[in-house]
Amino acid sequence: MEKARDLRDQQDAPDQPDGPDQSVQPAGGDRRATVRDSLGVGFAVGLSGFAFGVTAASGGLSVAQACALSLLVFTGASQFALVGALAGGGNPVTAAAGAFFLGVRNCFYGLRLSTVLRPSARMRPLVAHWVIDETSVVALAQPTRAQARLGFAVSGTTLFLCWNLTTLLGALGAGSIGDPKAWGLDAASPAVFLALLAPMLHSTAERATAVLAVLLALGCLPLLPAGVPVLVAALAAPVVLLCAGRRGRGNGGPVEETEVAP
Repeated sequence: MEKARDLRDQQDAPDQPDGPDQSVQPAGGDRRATVRDSLGVGFAVGLSGFAFGVTAASGGLSVAQACALSLLVFTGASQFALVGALAGGGNPVTAAAGAFFLGVRNCFYGLRLSTVLRPSARMRPLVAHWVIDETSVVALAQPTRAQARLGFAVSGTTLFLCWNLTTLLGALGAGSIGDPKAWGLDAASPAVFLALLAPMLHSTAERATAVLAVLLALGCLPLLPAGVPVLVAALAAPVVLLCAGRRGRGNGGPVEETEVAP
């Protein structure tokens, strides 16, 4: 009787892990993977700050001005747009406007990350300064809030330090390198940006917006002053939304919603 009762109790008992460390190891492994991926993104993208330093110095900016842009602006696409427009003889106001509109996307990243990271009031200024393409991608790719915070902190710290250090080195060594276009350094940051952006284009509307923006920028490049094609490319989003709205109303159904990364 006692043996039968023990056997029945064992069958009714919930399954237990084979070892005491089994429930701990996956969490530790996830954290290590998050740190590894964050460091990889931080170092890989941070090295392109060297290209910005060379481009800025070759475009007429001083070493102090180039370093101040990386320290205070800290968004590579906007920095390259500003320096490229100025180097091409563009109006400073137009160049600043193009850089501003490129940087506006970080505000939308911030709205999404505020619900994911939930930073304290003291940390919000620092978190806001580090909200860029790469840190947003790393944070939003994590399955939990703790890992999102870890990925954001590690990628943000690594990228900020590397970007500013390599900007300084690039600006100081610009004279010995020569024309950055001959080395392809002016395309380093846009290439990294496109590599990170492409996997995030899930819906048809997002892909159409990206393609139209590229076509508008390339078509206006030989016709308009430096910095203006970027402003024209920003019209791609409302055009695609307008076309999608008309198609939805014409079909008598709701407009297809754009997929958003979790």
